[in-house]
Amino acid sequence: MLRTPDPTPEHAPQPGISDLETLVHADPELAVTLTVNGDQTPIPAMVDLSAYRIVQEALTNVRKHAGPTSAAVALAIRYLPDSVEVEVVDDGRGAAANQSGGGHGLTGMRERAALCGGRLDAGPRRGGGWFVRPPCSCPMIRVVVVDDQHLVRTGFRLILEAEDDIAVVGEATDGIDAIEVVARANADVVLMDIRMPKLDGIEAAARITAGANPPRILVLTTFDLDEYVHAALRAGASGFLLKDTPPEQLVDAIRVIAAGDAVVAPSVTRRLIESFTKGTNITPPASLNDLTDREMEVLHLVAKGRSNAEIASDLILGEATVKTHVGRVLMKLGLRDRVQAVVFAYETGLISPGDG
Repeated sequence: MLRTPDPTPEHAPQPGISDLETLVHADPELAVTLTVNGDQTPIPAMVDLSAYRIVQEALTNVRKHAGPTSAAVALAIRYLPDSVEVEVVDDGRGAAANQSGGGHGLTGMRERAALCGGRLDAGPRRGGGWFVRPPCSCPMIRVVVVDDQHLVRTGFRLILEAEDDIAVVGEATDGIDAIEVVARANADVVLMDIRMPKLDGIEAAARITAGANPPRILVLTTFDLDEYVHAALRAGASGFLLKDTPPEQLVDAIRVIAAGDAVVAPSVTRRLIESFTKGTNITPPASLNDLTDREMEVLHLVAKGRSNAEIASDLILGEATVKTHVGRVLMKLGLRDRVQAVVFAYETGLISPGDG
């Protein structure tokens, strides 16, 4: 099999698409034209490795089956925002192989593609030769980390980049910097500190969420001050956590927020909002009358910080049914997510401080 010049040492990083240039130069007798277009896109490690191995196998097959004369090979890599297109094309005249069978190493390549949840596109070309296109989709969650402390940003980056489906695509040291970085990073989620120089995280969140197709904002703070987090929710944040949150909970929160939901910590949410609702006497809006009895029950439980699974258990419903009810509640009340639903319920007196 065609290999890179040096064997990969044990525990060394596995090769990926970015290493294909080294691979194609490993055999000077194999004429390969390599073209790369676009900016490199982060993709899950398993997909990256599988694409590399499939191309490696395809180039090896060219050497074995191209015929008595040298084959010309074109390897094209095209980086897109959410995927990478890789194609190997040769003009060899090797023995024919059944596209649906296992000839030319197709069985192994198909197995690698299936491990990544994809399907290999390969077969003979009209006029001779073969093409191989491994699946290289990139379902990565793109995250920007905003904090004025370098060590904190580094710590978050190390935690997040250990995950196969998360990529840190930018860092910022203050609110002004955050707005600029987010504008060019195409992020899905922003981890936002609150206390920062120049522009605090609350105002930065408000400006970012006011834009078109904004990323989701997850506020992280060391300061257990109610007014900060409440203001952040009003500014459009989809959730908040304290910085002493365990790494696995931070990762889960990012996935939840990226999926369009929100993170509400029940033990903190009630206390934060109670401090702003004591003594208020707001007339419930007419839109509440549009909710069915069941939807009102669901809204009450959402406001208490219950998850969909917990609500399903409380009401003896399927989790999918609960999700549907939550969606209808948000739509009827004109709310963006669960966080806004919690704020809405407290501020309109639907739920009272101390309700458990």
